[in-house]
Amino acid sequence: MTILCRPFSLTVFTLSLILTCSFASCISKEPADTNDPAYFNAIDGNDIPLTVPEAGDWRYSHNEKRQHLDAYKKSNPVRQGPNHSTIYLMPVGDFTDLQQAALKQVREYVEIFFQMRTVLLPAVTDSIATVVASREHDGHTQLLASYLLDSLLKGKCPSDGIALLALSAKDLYPKDSWNYVFGLASYTKRVGVSSIYRLQDEHLDTTNYKTCLRRLANISSHEIGHMFSIHHCVYASCVMNGSNGLRETDRSPLRLCSECQKKLFWNIAYNNRRRLKQLADFCKNNGLQHDWQIFKADQDAI
Repeated sequence: MTILCRPFSLTVFTLSLILTCSFASCISKEPADTNDPAYFNAIDGNDIPLTVPEAGDWRYSHNEKRQHLDAYKKSNPVRQGPNHSTIYLMPVGDFTDLQQAALKQVREYVEIFFQMRTVLLPAVTDSIATVVASREHDGHTQLLASYLLDSLLKGKCPSDGIALLALSAKDLYPKDSWNYVFGLASYTKRVGVSSIYRLQDEHLDTTNYKTCLRRLANISSHEIGHMFSIHHCVYASCVMNGSNGLRETDRSPLRLCSECQKKLFWNIAYNNRRRLKQLADFCKNNGLQHDWQIFKADQDAI
């Protein structure tokens, strides 16, 4: 298991995926069409420059190197192949009807984002984890993230899965000395776990549904992007920017910057224009106005 610690405040920490894993069974030959100069020349100018990081921001305390496209290609990134071509999302625990609706919409978003078949699996119980690997913290139950990763999810990734991301209804923690964690992942086992709990400000209702949906879309695409070996972006404002907490997550766009789009396109070789239209339509149809405007600017440019 490989993890990276990210400070959230003086006493609260989160985890992010380390980008060191590849597995031979997910490597396929390079797609025939890995160039779309007209598209990328059109959208390059819409990249949003990064602002100067403030104390507490991810980039303030992390000096990460920029991952250029050539470096990405040489990194032996995780690739889909005939035996690994589906992304799986697994709910863990009991979800309200509204939470289930959000998970279904996030499945749709992930499928659009990666242009790859995405399946929302039936929910599995967290009862065993609640009994043997949990604690009470600030008046609610937290599950031990490493237990979910190493025990509950062990062997659960379907044979055709390239990635399995579990989404817990309950809050998570990585060890007793930490307050909470947003997620934890093992690249060698092709599984990761995150939680909806903090993304909904502890309780989901109609007033914060859109906020929660956007956060789920942001974090799911970010973490699965890591599973495709894309590093944190330090080039422009991007969904792959590192984040120390919800303040930064809410600030980052759902859009991949042009450089990170080139990596994903080189890897998967989808139709850029179709993907862009679907992303814009998703945001417009679900009231994510700011992100719709960002995607629409790319549509106008092409």
